[in-house]
Amino acid sequence: MKLSDLGNRICILGPSNSGKSTLATAISRKCHLKVIHLDQLFHLPNTNWQERPADEFISLHDMAIKEENWVIDGNYTRCLTQRLSRATGVILLDISTASSLLRYVNRTICQRNRCGALEGNKDSIKWKMIHHITVVTPTSRKRYAALFERLTIPKIKLTSIKQIKAQFDKWDLTW
Repeated sequence: MKLSDLGNRICILGPSNSGKSTLATAISRKCHLKVIHLDQLFHLPNTNWQERPADEFISLHDMAIKEENWVIDGNYTRCLTQRLSRATGVILLDISTASSLLRYVNRTICQRNRCGALEGNKDSIKWKMIHHITVVTPTSRKRYAALFERLTIPKIKLTSIKQIKAQFDKWDLTW
């Protein structure tokens, strides 16, 4: 599949720390699409990942998907239906729990200016996030895989870091 096959409104789904924000940023640069990191809409800037009020997040989300060109990373199932109704293509990153956990530790300790970071926040390892990756995500992974199979728009599923890196190369994306 060519990157252009996914159209001009691309939705990237996958477990926490699978590389959604990195891929979204790279696609944004390559295709001149607006990048939208849902974590940044869901959380307040300059906080330690404090959530926005739900109605405020939904409003920000709905305004973002009205745009004609975008690449959005993040899951947030409460508004996934309306996002997918506007999407022209979907990328599902379905890497293992172990890979997500290793990426989380690496990004928290080593990456100071990572894609999709919350403005004004310094990441730190949190037990809540470790729990999310190891306990919550495996159930979500099954739900997203089933959803992915039902989609009729152009889609691609990448199931390992090696596949993601190969797709970066194939689409001539830069990290």
